[in-house]
Amino acid sequence: MAGMMFTSCHSSEKNYREAYEKAVERRKTGISAETYAKIEAERQRYTHVINGDSVRMVYVNATVAIDSTDQASDYNVVVATFSQRINAKSYRDRLREECGYKGSYVLFGGKDKQYYVVLQGFDNSGDAAALLRGIDQKVCLKILEPLPWILKKI
Repeated sequence: MAGMMFTSCHSSEKNYREAYEKAVERRKTGISAETYAKIEAERQRYTHVINGDSVRMVYVNATVAIDSTDQASDYNVVVATFSQRINAKSYRDRLREECGYKGSYVLFGGKDKQYYVVLQGFDNSGDAAALLRGIDQKVCLKILEPLPWILKKI
Protein backbone atom coordinates (compact mmCIF):
# COMPACT_ATOMS: atom_id res chain seq x y z
CA MET A 1 0.00 0.00 0.00
CA ALA A 2 2.77 2.45 0.94
CA GLY A 3 4.65 1.63 -2.28
CA MET A 4 1.53 2.40 -4.29
CA MET A 5 1.22 5.81 -2.65
CA PHE A 6 4.77 6.74 -3.60
CA THR A 7 4.49 5.69 -7.23
CA SER A 8 1.14 7.36 -7.76
CA CYS A 9 2.51 10.77 -6.69
CA HIS A 10 5.18 10.98 -9.37
CA SER A 11 4.53 13.07 -12.43
CA SER A 12 5.16 11.35 -15.68
CA GLU A 13 6.24 12.64 -19.06
CA LYS A 14 2.73 11.85 -20.28
CA ASN A 15 1.22 14.14 -17.62
CA TYR A 16 3.58 16.96 -18.59
CA ARG A 17 2.78 16.48 -22.28
CA GLU A 18 -0.97 16.60 -21.60
CA ALA A 19 -0.61 19.77 -19.51
CA TYR A 20 1.51 21.37 -22.23
CA GLU A 21 -1.01 20.50 -24.95
CA LYS A 22 -3.84 21.96 -22.86
CA ALA A 23 -1.85 25.18 -22.37
CA VAL A 24 -1.22 25.43 -26.12
CA GLU A 25 -4.91 24.92 -26.84
CA ARG A 26 -5.86 27.64 -24.32
CA ARG A 27 -3.43 30.01 -26.00
CA LYS A 28 -5.07 29.33 -29.38
CA THR A 29 -8.60 29.90 -28.07
CA GLY A 30 -10.41 32.49 -30.13
CA ILE A 31 -8.02 32.19 -33.06
CA SER A 32 -8.91 30.23 -36.17
CA ALA A 33 -6.55 27.48 -37.29
CA GLU A 34 -5.74 29.48 -40.42
CA THR A 35 -4.83 32.61 -38.42
CA TYR A 36 -2.73 30.58 -35.98
CA ALA A 37 -0.88 28.96 -38.90
CA LYS A 38 -0.14 32.41 -40.35
CA ILE A 39 1.16 33.64 -36.99
CA GLU A 40 3.46 30.63 -36.65
CA ALA A 41 4.70 30.98 -40.24
CA GLU A 42 5.58 34.64 -39.61
CA ARG A 43 7.27 33.75 -36.33
CA GLN A 44 9.52 31.26 -38.15
CA ARG A 45 10.08 33.30 -41.33
CA TYR A 46 13.59 33.62 -42.71
CA THR A 47 14.55 37.27 -42.55
CA HIS A 48 18.18 37.52 -43.67
CA VAL A 49 20.57 36.00 -46.19
CA ILE A 50 24.06 35.56 -44.73
CA ASN A 51 26.81 33.99 -46.83
CA GLY A 52 24.18 32.43 -49.08
CA ASP A 53 22.15 30.94 -46.21
CA SER A 54 18.64 32.10 -45.37
CA VAL A 55 18.36 32.54 -41.62
CA ARG A 56 15.87 33.93 -39.16
CA MET A 57 17.36 36.85 -37.24
CA VAL A 58 15.41 38.76 -34.63
CA TYR A 59 16.56 41.97 -32.95
CA VAL A 60 15.94 41.79 -29.20
CA ASN A 61 16.88 43.98 -26.26
CA ALA A 62 18.18 41.26 -23.93
CA THR A 63 20.66 40.83 -21.11
CA VAL A 64 22.40 37.85 -19.50
CA ALA A 65 19.84 36.34 -17.17
CA ILE A 66 21.47 33.78 -14.92
CA ASP A 67 25.24 33.99 -14.36
CA SER A 68 26.79 37.43 -14.28
CA THR A 69 30.08 35.84 -15.36
CA ASP A 70 28.57 34.88 -18.74
CA GLN A 71 29.24 37.32 -21.55
CA ALA A 72 26.63 37.83 -24.26
CA SER A 73 27.75 38.24 -27.85
CA ASP A 74 26.12 40.37 -30.53
CA TYR A 75 24.84 37.36 -32.52
CA ASN A 76 23.36 34.52 -30.46
CA VAL A 77 22.18 31.14 -31.77
CA VAL A 78 18.93 30.44 -29.88
CA VAL A 79 17.85 26.81 -29.52
CA ALA A 80 15.12 27.17 -26.86
CA THR A 81 12.88 29.79 -25.29
CA PHE A 82 11.14 29.58 -21.94
CA SER A 83 8.89 31.77 -19.85
CA GLN A 84 10.38 30.37 -16.63
CA ARG A 85 13.97 30.94 -15.54
CA ILE A 86 14.40 27.49 -13.96
CA ASN A 87 13.53 25.72 -17.22
CA ALA A 88 15.98 27.87 -19.18
CA LYS A 89 18.74 27.26 -16.64
CA SER A 90 18.12 23.51 -16.67
CA TYR A 91 18.28 23.33 -20.47
CA ARG A 92 21.45 25.48 -20.52
CA ASP A 93 23.06 23.22 -17.92
CA ARG A 94 22.25 20.14 -20.01
CA LEU A 95 23.81 21.76 -23.09
CA ARG A 96 26.96 22.41 -21.07
CA GLU A 97 27.19 19.02 -19.37
CA GLU A 98 25.77 16.58 -21.91
CA CYS A 99 26.70 18.24 -25.21
CA GLY A 100 29.91 20.04 -24.30
CA TYR A 101 28.73 23.56 -25.16
CA LYS A 102 30.47 25.18 -22.17
CA GLY A 103 29.80 28.65 -23.59
CA SER A 104 26.00 28.29 -23.54
CA TYR A 105 24.13 30.98 -21.65
CA VAL A 106 20.67 32.42 -21.09
CA LEU A 107 19.44 35.86 -22.16
CA PHE A 108 16.31 37.53 -20.85
CA GLY A 109 14.27 40.24 -22.50
CA GLY A 110 12.16 41.08 -25.48
CA LYS A 111 8.62 42.33 -25.51
CA ASP A 112 7.40 38.89 -24.35
CA LYS A 113 9.90 38.81 -21.44
CA GLN A 114 11.28 35.41 -22.41
CA TYR A 115 14.39 33.47 -21.44
CA TYR A 116 16.43 32.63 -24.54
CA VAL A 117 18.82 29.69 -24.28
CA VAL A 118 21.84 30.47 -26.44
CA LEU A 119 23.86 27.55 -27.75
CA GLN A 120 26.76 29.80 -28.65
CA GLY A 121 27.34 33.49 -29.27
CA PHE A 122 29.41 35.17 -31.99
CA ASP A 123 30.73 38.61 -32.82
CA ASN A 124 29.63 38.35 -36.45
CA SER A 125 26.56 37.05 -38.22
CA GLY A 126 28.51 34.80 -40.61
CA ASP A 127 29.81 32.55 -37.83
CA ALA A 128 26.36 32.34 -36.25
CA ALA A 129 24.79 31.39 -39.60
CA ALA A 130 27.48 28.73 -40.11
CA LEU A 131 26.55 27.09 -36.78
CA LEU A 132 22.91 26.92 -37.88
CA ARG A 133 23.89 24.74 -40.87
CA GLY A 134 23.34 21.13 -39.78
CA ILE A 135 22.69 22.15 -36.18
CA ASP A 136 20.63 19.02 -35.47
CA GLN A 137 23.75 16.89 -35.90
CA LYS A 138 25.87 19.23 -33.74
CA VAL A 139 23.67 19.20 -30.62
CA CYS A 140 23.01 16.06 -28.59
CA LEU A 141 19.70 17.33 -27.13
CA LYS A 142 16.42 17.89 -28.90
CA ILE A 143 16.35 21.50 -30.08
CA LEU A 144 13.19 23.02 -28.66
CA GLU A 145 12.76 25.79 -31.20
CA PRO A 146 10.94 24.71 -34.38
CA LEU A 147 13.76 26.48 -36.23
CA PRO A 148 16.86 27.62 -34.36
CA TRP A 149 17.48 31.29 -35.03
CA ILE A 150 19.84 34.17 -34.41
CA LEU A 151 19.12 36.75 -31.74
CA LYS A 152 20.84 40.02 -32.59
CA LYS A 153 21.34 41.82 -29.31
CA ILE A 154 20.39 45.51 -29.35
